[in-house]
Amino acid sequence: MNPVLNRDFPDPGVLRAPDGWFYAYATQSRLGETMINVQVARSPDLVHWAYLGDALPQKPSWARSRRQFWAPHVIYDRTERRFFMYYSAEPDAGDGKCLAVAVAAEPAGPFTDSGAPLVCGDGIEHIDPMAFDDPKSGKRLLYWGSGSKPIKVQELAPDRVHFLPGSAPADLVAPDPGRQYRSLVEGAWVVLRNGRYFLFYSGDRCCTRDPRYAIMVARSRDAYGPFEEPDADADIVLGPNGSWLAPGHNSIVTDDEGNDWILYHAIDARRAAPQSSAPGRANSRLMMLDRIEYRDGWPRVAGGEPSATPRPAPVLKSPE
Repeated sequence: MNPVLNRDFPDPGVLRAPDGWFYAYATQSRLGETMINVQVARSPDLVHWAYLGDALPQKPSWARSRRQFWAPHVIYDRTERRFFMYYSAEPDAGDGKCLAVAVAAEPAGPFTDSGAPLVCGDGIEHIDPMAFDDPKSGKRLLYWGSGSKPIKVQELAPDRVHFLPGSAPADLVAPDPGRQYRSLVEGAWVVLRNGRYFLFYSGDRCCTRDPRYAIMVARSRDAYGPFEEPDADADIVLGPNGSWLAPGHNSIVTDDEGNDWILYHAIDARRAAPQSSAPGRANSRLMMLDRIEYRDGWPRVAGGEPSATPRPAPVLKSPE
């Protein structure tokens, strides 16, 4: 029953590690008086989570004075036998956001920054990275984007800590103020199912005085697009209801029977307050879990909204 983690845990990115455990990584938050740069939790079954603390306890050398670490995603390289974390941070020099990479030998960390950001900007367009190894092409890709600009993709170099020389970012899904929840788009997550690439993303306002946020989807036959979208307002995978506000910034994971599950954050409407969702304050974004169903070639959550009653759990083998 939601929430599966009853604490501020925004923008959860999930990984099933080689040890069989699930690890979820989240945007910074407070633990008592301590600021946690990158949160990490662990679960055997996606339902029962143990909070582990900080996966990035040492700030990168280029962002030591800031306290803004957002939206981590971790991928495991079986050849390197290392874990690569992609995240966003504010640099000491400048007011924009940067995409960065950190590396660890264990899924819970500690992760160590690679020493320099991948790319920086003047605004918040360089946030919410998601790494994806394309099974069709063999390319290592990075999706990201926000700041009222399009979601992008670019190929990574074999070392995973740089972009491939000669590559360039390609625009995929753009904001569209004429469509619901599309004044901005962010929080990309890509899965390949039945020959199609599904690009999940979130939009509008997650953290304002009046939060307005939802999860949408587009699909393509190629990881670089073009991505098609359903009819207006039919692209919403998960929207708010009377129990849960501003559901969004999801990740997707598959259980041992082949069912897809969506992890995301949402605000408990019963505890919501008319103020910012700053770490440790009211409007904490709690971690949620619901099942994805594919109907008529499109993914959906039953009812199109967060579940608020007990549901069947994912089918999973216990980790060793």
